[in-house]
Amino acid sequence: MRKTLAIALMLTASLGLAACGKKSEDKAQDANQHAEQAQQKMNEAQDKVNDAAKENAEAAKDQAESNAEAAKEAAPEAPKN
Repeated sequence: MRKTLAIALMLTASLGLAACGKKSEDKAQDANQHAEQAQQKMNEAQDKVNDAAKENAEAAKDQAESNAEAAKEAAPEAPKN
């Protein structure tokens, strides 16, 4: 009787551990997938930030050129002797 009970308890414990292990693996895989997706989104966001910075630099350059041209047009011409 004791031997049968001991075997039944060991079998129950083994099955319980096996069932719990699968869920943990699934959760770990899901966590890895979410981490990869988050990394991809972060990379995309960084690319957008870089693009915006380039556009701002180009706009600043164009503004500086425009200001220089406006200053040239506003300056009086030197009289010719």
